[in-house]
Amino acid sequence: MIERARGGTPVTEVTAAAYEIPTDRPEGDGTLTWDSTVMVVVKASAGAEHGLAWTYCAKAAKIIVDEKLAGVVKGVDALDVPYATREMLKACRNLGQPGVAACAISAVDTALWDLKARLLGVPLSSLLGRAADDVPIYGSGGFTTYDDDTTRAQLEHWVGEWKLPRVKIKIGESWGRDEKRDLHRVGLARKVIGDDVELYVDANGGYTPKQAIRVAQVMSDAWAVTWFEEPVSSDDLAGLREVRDQCRIDVAAGEYGYSPWYFAPMITAGAVDCVQADVTRCGGITGWMAVAHLAAANNLQISGHCAPNLHAHVAIAAPNLRHLEYFHDHVRIEDMLFDGTLSPRRGALQPAPDAPGHGLTFKEADAEHYRIA
Repeated sequence: MIERARGGTPVTEVTAAAYEIPTDRPEGDGTLTWDSTVMVVVKASAGAEHGLAWTYCAKAAKIIVDEKLAGVVKGVDALDVPYATREMLKACRNLGQPGVAACAISAVDTALWDLKARLLGVPLSSLLGRAADDVPIYGSGGFTTYDDDTTRAQLEHWVGEWKLPRVKIKIGESWGRDEKRDLHRVGLARKVIGDDVELYVDANGGYTPKQAIRVAQVMSDAWAVTWFEEPVSSDDLAGLREVRDQCRIDVAAGEYGYSPWYFAPMITAGAVDCVQADVTRCGGITGWMAVAHLAAANNLQISGHCAPNLHAHVAIAAPNLRHLEYFHDHVRIEDMLFDGTLSPRRGALQPAPDAPGHGLTFKEADAEHYRIA
């Protein structure tokens, strides 16, 4: 236990549980396929209040919370979130901080920020400080495993019922081995959404640099695609820079950044037009804000990756925010298992101005069916 409460309100308990939720149908992108999503939910307690967060990871993250993180956070003043996060990073030194450990830290950090806001009786977005009135979002899904009818139905739902002004589909199928189908699907998407909706694509690192440049030229000229996410691996900074230099489409990457310092080389290399960061991976709210500040210092925007109901409250605090990914899997899971989730309004999310913390409660009884640890 860390003795740092200093007369404040000490964290009394940190707990975690893991759940595996099947997808509504098989899903895939340029480099991976899956049929379920694992979510690790963390609760941090102090006084009579509880903070809540989650990460989309593996159930091993629960073990790290239980064995490495809960002990170093317990006893810390609940208002001293950066201190607690520093102690968690130190505790994971010998584990290798990127990856599962980073996801565990991210969930605890975000739960502590939610706890702090609830203790103070203010919305999390107000605690962080709002830089805008709402958070622009884009519909995200369009998996490579979808047939044309499924893709069409999803796109029609986004632009018809939700009135989203920007949408994204997956391409780069089978590590870029089927460019013809990729381009067919992009053309289909543009036909369905019309000319007034922004069209984005995500290859999840499935292409080689020259292949990505070739595909980008067609997508830009024929269908006005404006966002190319991970045309090549996010670890291939030279390749990202090559693609960025030779196409008109904005290049984005960063969702696999497990710490703020992952992003400095990417920015220095001039590899992206917009930085992506994931609050469930990059160190929680503490880490996400650090990435946002780093991007701002280099005249770049930031985009939130997935987990929309966690990102909305931190994304609204970033003056250099471009938008937030409204990802099909996570929207579905969060609507299933949490009360108080946000709904799109005019292509944006608006965090509640009066609910303490992020305003969400976990439906434990409903989730029990999916519990794996």
